[in-house]
Amino acid sequence: MRLGVLDVGSNTVHLLVVDAHPGARPLPAHSHKAELRLAQLLDGDGAIGPDGVDKLIGVVHEALQAAEDKGVEELLPFATSAVREASNADEVLERVQAETGVELQVLTGAEEARLTFLAARRWFGWSAGKLLVLDIGGGSLEIAYGIDEEPDAAVSLPLGAGRLTASWLPEDPPGTEAIRTLRRHVRAEIARTVGEFSRFGAPDHVVATSKTFKQLARIAGAARTADGLYIQRELKRESLEAWVPRLAGMTTAQRKELPGVSEGRSGQLLAGALVAEGTMDLFGVENLEICPWALREGVILRRLDHMGPA
Repeated sequence: MRLGVLDVGSNTVHLLVVDAHPGARPLPAHSHKAELRLAQLLDGDGAIGPDGVDKLIGVVHEALQAAEDKGVEELLPFATSAVREASNADEVLERVQAETGVELQVLTGAEEARLTFLAARRWFGWSAGKLLVLDIGGGSLEIAYGIDEEPDAAVSLPLGAGRLTASWLPEDPPGTEAIRTLRRHVRAEIARTVGEFSRFGAPDHVVATSKTFKQLARIAGAARTADGLYIQRELKRESLEAWVPRLAGMTTAQRKELPGVSEGRSGQLLAGALVAEGTMDLFGVENLEICPWALREGVILRRLDHMGPA
C-alpha cells in the first residue's frame, strides 16, 4: 500500500510517501517539505502564537493535497518536541484537527528515541550487535541503546539545534563567550545521562541519524546524498573537533556555502556541532556511522508491524 508520514517537527513539516507492505523495505515515492521552524515561533510564555498556528494549518493543508495527489491510502501524522512542549499544545492540536481533519499524534521524547532506534536496527540488521543511536533534531537530542528492536535505554534531552540557536546563539556570528557558555550547558546536560547507558557496556556500533549529523559528516568529507543511499558514511570525532572552531567563526551566509549544508539549516549548524561533539566526547565515541533511516521510517515500520503478514 502507499503510506504517507506527516512529521510536524521543530524545523520542518515533512510529508514522506512510501510504497510499503509487511516484510518489505519501504520504498520512498515522494517527499514534500516546508520550512516552518515552530521551535522559533514560541512566544515568551512558550506558546505557539496565532500566526504560527495559521502557518502550521496552511502547511498541513498543502501536505494533505500532496498526499492526495500521490495516491496515499493511509496517512500517519505526528508531532514532536515543538508542539509537545508548547504551553498551548492542546489548543494547537484542536485547531489543526478542526480546520484540516488531521489528528496529530504527539510523540513523547522517549517514543521518538525508540522509533528512531527501531529504524536504525532494521537498517543495520541483527548482525550489528549492540547499537548506540544518536539523533539531533530541531528541538531535542535523542539517545537510545540496545541489542534488540526495543532499546534497553532511551532518553530525550532539550538540546535540539534550532532550540539552542534561538536561545543561546542569537548573534551572527555568535560571540566567543556565548559559544563557551552553550558548550558548558550542552555537556552538563549530556553528562547527566551517560551513567544510564554505560552500565550496559560498550556498543558494537554507534549510529547517528538526522539532518544535522548528515551535514556534519558531509562537510567532514562524507559522500554526497546524490551518490546513493547505500554508500557508507561516517563522522570521526577528530574531524568534527577540527570543524567546530571553523563553524564558530563563520556567519550563517558563509556556512550555507559549505558542501551539503542547506540554507535553512546553516544558522543552527554550529549549535548542532556542539551537541554532536559533546555527545561523542562524553560517550567516548571516536567514529560513528550515518544511518539513512530515522524517526519517519520508524513510524512506518511500526505501522507495518501492526498490519501483520500480507
